[in-house]
Amino acid sequence: MRAALASAVLALLLWQAVVTVFDLPHFILPCPAKVGAALWDNGALLASHAGTTLIEVLIGLVLGGSLGALTALSLAHSRRARDLLKPLLAFTQALPVFALAPILTLWLGYGLWSKVAMAVLIIFFPVMSAFLDGLLRTPAGWLDLAQTMGARERAVLVRLRVPHALPALGAGLKLAAVYAPIGAVIGEWVGSSSGLGYLMLLASGRAKVDLMFAAMLVLGVMSVTLYAVVGRVVNRAVSRFSEGTR
Repeated sequence: MRAALASAVLALLLWQAVVTVFDLPHFILPCPAKVGAALWDNGALLASHAGTTLIEVLIGLVLGGSLGALTALSLAHSRRARDLLKPLLAFTQALPVFALAPILTLWLGYGLWSKVAMAVLIIFFPVMSAFLDGLLRTPAGWLDLAQTMGARERAVLVRLRVPHALPALGAGLKLAAVYAPIGAVIGEWVGSSSGLGYLMLLASGRAKVDLMFAAMLVLGVMSVTLYAVVGRVVNRAVSRFSEGTR
């Protein structure tokens, strides 16, 4: 906690130093005090739009994380499916999300689900890739021992592969907690009537740079908080699951 507070203070000092040393005008980079004032004056407005973005992100995290984990389990089970689908999944990651956002808005409309779909798209591959890598890295000695003891495939999956891969899944989910807000905001930029991305566009169009930076600051705090919460939940889940399978 102290380290995080010290990092925040250091970042504010560096920010103020850059503004002072280069004598940057307000419309290029407002000083921390002006952004703080914008946060204070527009607290209710920012909280309302942050609530919209948070709902999109949380639904996207649940759906994207579940879809990524289930896909990894399916691919770990079948080598043929891995050979067939992994190049295709990697190819989809080369497609720019900015190009997909208008298409998703066209298909799903300007409401909640086009933003959730963007969040799911952006976090699916990190979760799937991390969990699959963990599943495939089960020590060969453990698998040989399980085979010698006549363990069934399901038991091997539940008692060996999944517990061994849980830290990798946790790493993927923590990455997803950081990336999901980016997906939701990109979706809001393309078409929405609420959310932090919409507020940033609105503030930019009206030259309210301090409000735009305030919205970005709220988005950053949301991402860091989600990362910390997901990390804590994952660590507890790994610990309990490991104890339960002993």
